Amino acid sequence: MNVWAAIFLGGGIGSLMRYGLSRALLALDLRGAFPWATFLANLLATGILAWALLRMQPHFQHRPAWAAFIAVGVCGGFSTFSTFSYENFLLFREGLPGLALINILLNTFACLAVFYWVARYT
Repeated sequence: MNVWAAIFLGGGIGSLMRYGLSRALLALDLRGAFPWATFLANLLATGILAWALLRMQPHFQHRPAWAAFIAVGVCGGFSTFSTFSYENFLLFREGLPGLALINILLNTFACLAVFYWVARYT
């Protein structure tokens, strides 16, 4: 498989994962202003990317399409920085700057912690 096709397929899968996560959280009826689906998608995508880059790199050296499929495609389609930015904009606009700052800090530090944890313990 060529790299472009791998990214295309991985992006579709990552996007479906993101949509499925959002739907699953809606089914749990988590109400409130905090954007839980985006936060969890960012954490999970970070964990997958860390695992792929740090643990699977030797396997990807001769399979660049697989690396692109996971790192660029799946993680790129699943992670949600544009949604993260939009949700923070909405929180600020709705007069909830404290919740926006909590969201920014929580996503940033929790994702860094996930990457560190994967690097250290896998």
